[in-house]
Amino acid sequence: MTQYLKKPGWIRTKIPVGANVQKISSSTKQSGLATVCEEARCPNQWECWKNGTATFMLMGDTCTRHCRFCSVKTQKKPPPLNSKEPGDLAETIRSLKLKYAVLTSVDRDDLPDFGAMHIVSCVNEIKLINKDILIELLIPDFQGDPKALQKIATSQSEVIGHNLECTKNVTAKVRDPRAGYEQSLAVLKRIAEFNPTVVTKSSLMLGLGETDNDVIEAMEDIRQTGVSILTLGQYLQPGKKCMPVQRYVHPDRFEWFKEQGLKIGFEYVASGPLVRSSYLAAEHYLHLKLSRNP
Repeated sequence: MTQYLKKPGWIRTKIPVGANVQKISSSTKQSGLATVCEEARCPNQWECWKNGTATFMLMGDTCTRHCRFCSVKTQKKPPPLNSKEPGDLAETIRSLKLKYAVLTSVDRDDLPDFGAMHIVSCVNEIKLINKDILIELLIPDFQGDPKALQKIATSQSEVIGHNLECTKNVTAKVRDPRAGYEQSLAVLKRIAEFNPTVVTKSSLMLGLGETDNDVIEAMEDIRQTGVSILTLGQYLQPGKKCMPVQRYVHPDRFEWFKEQGLKIGFEYVASGPLVRSSYLAAEHYLHLKLSRNP
């Protein structure tokens, strides 16, 4: 029988209401776009929406992979891509008056280029509407394909992130077999090689069975790829079929990990129980840019 840990008091989220919450919710529904805020049941969904920020999930709401930490629907061959999505996305972002757009996607192992060109088309359409909109991509691994990664790296996006997700010792039991610790590190390294000027980013979830030493090892491995921004957050089981939480990391420990990350050499580290890879993304980027250009 599965043992479930009691959720501690520091894992709390508020559900605010307001004009932006209603606006984003209605806009995404009308356009048929998916947001990772909803599909992945992010604990910060309402806070981000209240502040006028949303992370859009491209290429549909169905993934070809099945990772045990994720609640997104899975299917071997999802529906075809929506050719209108790039234009609809750009128009939605324009109507919401976003200045910083975060675009992520499901894995599409069924497509010849894994969906890389579709993502680039979305970036291009947004920039056509307003070249000053800052774009952050949170990408899958594209099976490590160099051509797909080069398309993404040389797009007009200002930030490109790919999540390592978890430490090396728990990867096999947490992520889909087609994903991998070394493959994700290689993706981050390739992005930096293809475009040395782009800001790169990665993220780890804690509470999946790792030790503190495992976390430090993963942070060091990520930094060696050249990544500038790191986010660390508590894994929260998003559904009954997902992997249960193995431990709840105390906020003080998250602060300690942040200090270690800065010592390792990251330019910016966001670390806390409710931190997610796209949470306060604009603030992370702007903080990094200001620190580089005081």
